[in-house]
Amino acid sequence: MREKVDARKLVYDARAGGYAVGAINHHNDETAQAILLGAKDAGAPVFMQIGRAIIPHLGIRKAYEMIRRSEEETGATCVIHLDHGSYDEVVEALKLGVDSIMYDGAHLPFEENIATTRKVVEAAHFLGVPVEAELGKIPEVRDLESVEWEDYYTDTDEAARFVEETGIDYLAISVGIFHGISSTTEPKLDMERIEALVEKTGVPLVLHGVSGLPDEMVRGAVSRGVAKLNIDTELRLKFREGIEAVWSEGDRHLEAALSEGRSRMRAEVSRKLRLFGGFGG
Repeated sequence: MREKVDARKLVYDARAGGYAVGAINHHNDETAQAILLGAKDAGAPVFMQIGRAIIPHLGIRKAYEMIRRSEEETGATCVIHLDHGSYDEVVEALKLGVDSIMYDGAHLPFEENIATTRKVVEAAHFLGVPVEAELGKIPEVRDLESVEWEDYYTDTDEAARFVEETGIDYLAISVGIFHGISSTTEPKLDMERIEALVEKTGVPLVLHGVSGLPDEMVRGAVSRGVAKLNIDTELRLKFREGIEAVWSEGDRHLEAALSEGRSRMRAEVSRKLRLFGGFGG
C-alpha cells in the first residue's frame, strides 16, 4: 500500500530553506510521465495536481489512478494534490488517499469562506492531510483588459484573519499573476505585498499562474517567502510544441508525436524545478 507523502513538511522545509516546490497539472499519461521523469531528472519532489481541466474529462478517481501508475513506473517522489477542489471533490479525494488538497472557497462571501474552509481543514487534518486555500482573485488571461488589480489582490488583514480562523497550512495569494500567458500584458508581481503577507500570516505562500514569469521574478518571489509554485500553461505548450513538430513532417503515428511532446515537456519540467531551487542545483 502506498505511504502518504508528508506534503506539509515539503512545503515548510522549502520555506525554511529559501526555495519552492513545483506543482504541475497532468492531462494524460504522457504528461504525467513527463512531469515525474522531469522531477526525477532534477532530483526534486513535485506536486502532481489533479486540476480543473482533467476532472470533467476523466473524473478524480481516474486522474488519481493515472498518477499512481506513473509514480510506480518512474519511482519519482510526488505529492498527489487536488487543486481548486469543491467541497464534494475534496471529500472524494480524501477517500482516495491524496496527500494534499486545495479547497477553493474564494468565490464565497468572506465569512462563508472561513466557515466552509474550517470544516474542510478539520476533516483533512483528522486524516493527516494538509490544506491549501486561496484569498483574492486570479484573473484569466482573456480577461486582463478589464482587470482592476486592486480588486484582485489578496488583502493582508483578511489573509491574517483567514489563516488564524481556518487553520489552513498554506495560502494561495493574488499579487499580480494571472492564469495563462499573455502576448500583450507584462506580468508584474507586487513583491512588497508578498513580504507583508508572509509577515501577517506566518504560513508558506503559494503562487498560481507562474507560466510566463521571467526567471528573475520567480526567484524574487521565492526569496520573499513563496514556497509552492503552480505552473501549467508553459509546460503544456512544450508538450504541444513536440506534437506539432512531429506532425509537421507529414503523416506520422500519434505515438511518435506524443513521445516527442513528452520529451520536450520533461526537459522543461526539469529546468523549472531547478529554477525553483533547493534540488538538483
